[in-house]
Amino acid sequence: MPRGCHGKILHVNLTDGEISSEQPGEAFYRKYLGGSAMGLYYILKGMPAGADPLGPENILTLMLSVLTGAPISGQSRLTANASSPLVDGIGDSQCGGFFPAELKFAGFDGIVVRGQSPQPVYLWIKDGEAELRDAAHLWGKTTGTVDEILKNELGDKKIEIMQCGPAGEKLVRVAAIINMANRAAGRTGLGAVMGAKRLKAVVARGSSKRLPVADQKGLNSLARAGAAAVDENAGMVEMRSLGTAGVTAYQNAVGGLPTNNFNAGQFKEGDSISGETMTDTILTGNDTCYACTVQCKRAVETEFEGEAVHERYGGPEYETLATFGSYCGVSDLNAVALANQLCNEYGLDTIGAGATVAWAMECFEHGLISTEEVGFPIPMGDARAMVRLTKMLTNREGFGDVLAEGSRAAADRIGKGYEFLITVKGAEAPAHMPQVKRSLGLIYAVNPFGADHQSSEHDPAVESDYRSYAQRLQSIGINQSTPEHSLERDKVRYALTTQHLYSFLDSANLCQFVWGSAWQLFGPEDTVRLVRTVTGWEDFSIAEMLQVGERRLNMLRAFNAREGVNRAADRLPGKFYKALQGEGPSAGMTLDIEEILQAQDWYYEMSGWDTGSGNPTPETLARLGLEWIPA
Repeated sequence: MPRGCHGKILHVNLTDGEISSEQPGEAFYRKYLGGSAMGLYYILKGMPAGADPLGPENILTLMLSVLTGAPISGQSRLTANASSPLVDGIGDSQCGGFFPAELKFAGFDGIVVRGQSPQPVYLWIKDGEAELRDAAHLWGKTTGTVDEILKNELGDKKIEIMQCGPAGEKLVRVAAIINMANRAAGRTGLGAVMGAKRLKAVVARGSSKRLPVADQKGLNSLARAGAAAVDENAGMVEMRSLGTAGVTAYQNAVGGLPTNNFNAGQFKEGDSISGETMTDTILTGNDTCYACTVQCKRAVETEFEGEAVHERYGGPEYETLATFGSYCGVSDLNAVALANQLCNEYGLDTIGAGATVAWAMECFEHGLISTEEVGFPIPMGDARAMVRLTKMLTNREGFGDVLAEGSRAAADRIGKGYEFLITVKGAEAPAHMPQVKRSLGLIYAVNPFGADHQSSEHDPAVESDYRSYAQRLQSIGINQSTPEHSLERDKVRYALTTQHLYSFLDSANLCQFVWGSAWQLFGPEDTVRLVRTVTGWEDFSIAEMLQVGERRLNMLRAFNAREGVNRAADRLPGKFYKALQGEGPSAGMTLDIEEILQAQDWYYEMSGWDTGSGNPTPETLARLGLEWIPA
């Protein structure tokens, strides 16, 4: 068994209450490492095709990795997977905080949840033991309240709690899974899966905070080098001082800040929702994840319309500032902070929720949704309307019941508004514009769980900034820069290669703001060193690292193929092919559909997938040791 893990996977059947543990061998851990790859192993093996995402046959996996809990920055991550109630095919989402490390210390490397409980329950895990407990008294309560109740009930302030909020209980399809009342496994609606299973929370506590590693001195040396480099790395300095909100001003300057539901790339009031403004006005401090020296998490306090915003629910990240801010044309930072709090308090994905509100506002602007339907006018730029819509969505109140389905299904419910959607496979697009970052257009289209900004490295690293990152990119086979705003064959190869690296990070459950391919604190060679020092796999290499990522990507794609989700679903919304409005560097920019289709052909070819269906071929699955998956 590799060092750094327990070799134990917890299995929970909520239907009959049966709990057991499994001890896979070392070969299993080496092949999959953890995260999505390990989760998909159990889902593909145990879930019947065509299972209802909100039914008992769906399998929810919560997976750590062989690296989780090691005393170094960026490792306290967890990946949740299940058939998604929001997007076509697989659901995939990551979160950080202290819960992932605590679950590892509590004695398990992951959890496989089957069935559906007849009544609300929570899973209590402590020092290698697990039991289901009644959660009727927690049902309907918000995340912060549940945290308080359980810490008092269990008599331990140091327990860590991961839960679905009231939004997940109500099967809101953009519901998230929340821990620490401010860390979210946000994308693809997995909070609704947890709610449908009536699993209110998973609670973890471990007495020992140290796991044996193969080379403690080597690990300590790597950790010290990383901590020392924080102040020398411009990206990390910005992360610590401004958090992810630090990119808001940059995105706006280059015309890449989605504005008025992706109609423009520059928001005239962008400065009012920037990281600098947040730091100067409502920021109260930095927070962090277990053992991380970067400390990028924000905490804020303010109020909007007399409603208080509290530190415990964190502060808005870049994506949240954009989706509830510039997407909606809202420049009131206090309103955005309140929307962020509502999402963390009730359990919503800020990207899905904010983008759905923006879609509704644009529909209203064009007369497709009326004041009578909603109960009040919802024009772009109205901060009060944005907050009210968010509350209605959260509670499935009135027109909020339509919005709770996510924007694509909401369009289906009202039978209009399709031209204003920014969804891929049902996932609302995050706040990075493919018109400005061309390879993201490709990745948004082909990514197994829809539009996602954390599935590959972005274009600037191989364009204008290539010289800064050349050494790291060359270590994974990217040997030259590409023209700005291009989508040539070399850019496609760059997108796929970095997608494999990022896919590895989501198997190893490493934070992509700390570990990565270019600007991050640690590069690819450091990542290989981390795996070696923790596990003892001295022959682990960059090639194997990329193959682990490729394997995960093929497993995700194979699940979709089994569910009938193929190349026909790999399409971008029509809005991305229309010229951007407004002013600034991106005004008039658009994607070209023929360019995207050609890039997809190259991508499938390079991936070893069938170019007609976009599905992995039997030969590719066999090369990756996945011959057990039917092609």
